[in-house]
Amino acid sequence: MSIDIDPLSEAAGLTVTDHIENTQFEVYTDRSVAPRQSPESAHYFPVDASVTVETGSIEIPRVTIVETRCGDGTLLTRGDSYAMPDGTYHVGIDPAPTKLYLAFESGFSVSTTDRTTRIDLDAASEVTLGFRSLHQVPAGTITTPTDPESLMRAVSLLGSALQTTSPERSFPTLRGHPPLIEPGDEFCVPDQIEPLDSGVRIVVPPEYRYLYTVVSLAYYFAAEVVPGDAPRIEGDGWIYPLEPDFERQCAEVLRQSFHFDCLARTEGFYPVDLHEHETTDVDLDWARLYDLPLAERLGEYLDVPFDRVEPELPQWTLTTDVRPDPDNVEMLPFVAGELSIVRSPETVTPVAASEGDGVGFFRGPGADATPRSALLGPDEFVRGATDAGGSCPGGATDAGVSRGADAAADRDAVPAAADFVRPEPVDTVEHAWVGDGVPLDANKATLDAYHRRLEAGAAEQSRISVLVVCNDEQMREEGKVADLYGLRDMVQFDIEVRHDLTREEMRAVLQSDVDFLHYVGHVDERGMQCTDEYLDLTDDDLDVGVSAFLLNACQSYRQGEALVHRGSRGGIVTLSDVANSPATQLGRIIARLMNSGFNLRTALHVAKRELLTGQQYIVVGDGGTTICQSRSGSAVVINLKSGGSGDWNFVANIYPNGPYGAGTLTTPNLDSARSNYYVPASAHATDVTKKELTDFFNLEVLPIFVNDELDWSDSISLN
Repeated sequence: MSIDIDPLSEAAGLTVTDHIENTQFEVYTDRSVAPRQSPESAHYFPVDASVTVETGSIEIPRVTIVETRCGDGTLLTRGDSYAMPDGTYHVGIDPAPTKLYLAFESGFSVSTTDRTTRIDLDAASEVTLGFRSLHQVPAGTITTPTDPESLMRAVSLLGSALQTTSPERSFPTLRGHPPLIEPGDEFCVPDQIEPLDSGVRIVVPPEYRYLYTVVSLAYYFAAEVVPGDAPRIEGDGWIYPLEPDFERQCAEVLRQSFHFDCLARTEGFYPVDLHEHETTDVDLDWARLYDLPLAERLGEYLDVPFDRVEPELPQWTLTTDVRPDPDNVEMLPFVAGELSIVRSPETVTPVAASEGDGVGFFRGPGADATPRSALLGPDEFVRGATDAGGSCPGGATDAGVSRGADAAADRDAVPAAADFVRPEPVDTVEHAWVGDGVPLDANKATLDAYHRRLEAGAAEQSRISVLVVCNDEQMREEGKVADLYGLRDMVQFDIEVRHDLTREEMRAVLQSDVDFLHYVGHVDERGMQCTDEYLDLTDDDLDVGVSAFLLNACQSYRQGEALVHRGSRGGIVTLSDVANSPATQLGRIIARLMNSGFNLRTALHVAKRELLTGQQYIVVGDGGTTICQSRSGSAVVINLKSGGSGDWNFVANIYPNGPYGAGTLTTPNLDSARSNYYVPASAHATDVTKKELTDFFNLEVLPIFVNDELDWSDSISLN
């Protein structure tokens, strides 16, 4: 079973461990309990594990929304402070690290403090608690030839994972992971993969660049994809053209239809007041739209011009460039499952290290390249060694010293063997790249990393393990990042710091099942520098058990890519030499964000906002990798700007994160912005008082940009 439920040893209550999502949390009761297994059918919604205890109260160590339904599932009320009379109830608590449901027969009351949510029963009763992992697994694998017309048949089945064609599929837990696709000689579909008849058809020319671009639309609309000359979407009695500007039109259709579904779903099982309803000025009958079949509903959505709603749409989170190559077909279900905007560039701008303007961060094409002198102080060094033997420097102040062990004469550039490409800029928060080449400023996504996301359920331990390795005395300052991991309530961390490892010790570290490796030291084409010799991570005999990593060393891309190919899910690496001081700053920022539950892509996005030198780093592998779950579920970044009379203007950027994907319902715990939003969201408030902000910041450790400079909620001083 993926979820373990055990009584607490030092308090009254339960420990709940989800081995699939690597999360753990506690539920408190008013007396010691002995949980006994109970039928999963006791709950209105499906659960993976269910136990019954006798208690007079249930307390959750986080501020949540409590949703109450009667015995037949009808929604009665939703909030964080209310009372209900005697009755039979199904109660849902959100957010929690797993889906959490209670079933009992009793009157009760709900109350919250600044850190907890408590449900008090009128009298001690039997309470059945149900837990469902937020992990999603594909139903099976479609085998198909890789010619475009055969692939259209496979892509037409991506929507079979949807658990509903109603607007509620905009909730991430009701979409399901698309079936996998695997190249083969014949087209074959497992019996458990059954197409949904949504009535939507997507017509595109039988070319990879067209087919790849519509995979997210095919999944979300459960659409049949068929060949034709003029790209378009068809329903019963309507046609929506996708030209001119095919890729832009596809992105707009995805954003607009998803937005409207999030508004329409408030007419169904979740009739909440949604902030986006107030800001979307369109004359649509949402109740009528909710009851329409998907194809009819979509047709009416697309009758509304995109420019009418564009100003109110949240910034979409992810764009993925998928090169139009048959070798990339296996990535399509993962791209679609993230509801990514998809582009399929036929051509791309190459960037060669041998060109006169170089690659790396310090030099780039055009007049806007940042000069090295602008980033290095007179006594700054870049991490690495200068002698031919590759020995570590001992206190050098030479600006030519690098975090690479034996850097080439041209220190600003990456190795000439690297095949760098410069993707077109994106309008989204994050950017991923699928295909040949090393992308500048984008996540190099790989198939093996995404498959490991699906295999992440084999963990035996419930604690989060972090290992900080520092292999150079000059960089010991970054080794102090260990103090930043584990600063979490209700999440158990094992944190270790090791210095000056030998080659065999480093090999043993990489083979271990560490959740996150934070490496500080030297890397070059020979591998990681150890105290005796180099460890080349591209060696065929290297086994890797480390789940995620930061290789904070010069030109660490190739070594990080090898870690992903040999067993890791994903990590952050460098494309060029990195100066020591900003590298140390970035390492500390990434440590705090990963500790707070951010995924790799969003963590690097935040670091780049603070540090210009963050452009030297990219994510390899699965950019959605986390090492723990944030207290809020989603990833939250706060922006403050000074207002008048000592008050503040407040914006909370809320990003999809792990199981809390696009469409998650969220409510900031700030009175001035206490509305319901769907993720991704930007919650705004003006004239917020210092006291209100202080109370809010006590809830969770969050990154905060104060007048565009990064601070943290546990250390900020608002003057």
